[in-house]
Amino acid sequence: MDLQDQLKNLFPDHQFEEKPKEEKPDIWLQDDPILCKYEKRKGKPITIIDGYNGATSDFKKLAKEIKTKLSVGGSFKNDSIIIQGDYRDKIMEILKEKGFNVKRVGG
Repeated sequence: MDLQDQLKNLFPDHQFEEKPKEEKPDIWLQDDPILCKYEKRKGKPITIIDGYNGATSDFKKLAKEIKTKLSVGGSFKNDSIIIQGDYRDKIMEILKEKGFNVKRVGG
């Protein structure tokens, strides 16, 4: 019998509240802002996320999460994430929710 069970026996009417555990971010958060750019390549719009100086594996996890949340295609090349389409606003919201400082570059 652990302490919780003993307390429940002593105070059957009391409602116990469990404290939510603080989530640790699974990726490294940097102080410098991440750049979110818009370009056109071969007439098609793309969004480029650049400026992350953490581990490459963390940046790849971030790329995969953004692509799945937006349901779009993209790739990870030369330490930047390339997302198909103009999703700067949505990407900036996702990154801000994760705790990143984001800067919009271009148009």
